[in-house]
Amino acid sequence: MEERGSSTVGGTGFLGFLQLLFIGLKLGGKIKWSWIWVLSPAWISALFFLGVLITVLIIRKIKE
Repeated sequence: MEERGSSTVGGTGFLGFLQLLFIGLKLGGKIKWSWIWVLSPAWISALFFLGVLITVLIIRKIKE
């Protein structure tokens, strides 16, 4: 039997790298932003996901 290799796609995306960059710059003293803006990639993506989820739930409810 022939074995085939497998590959995995995933990992940290653009927003993850941006988040790490902002945190590194903040901790290194290169930027003087408040922590709310340093952590903005996390909460903006969470709000986007929540918006998509609510939209999907509303569409499902309308179709019923």
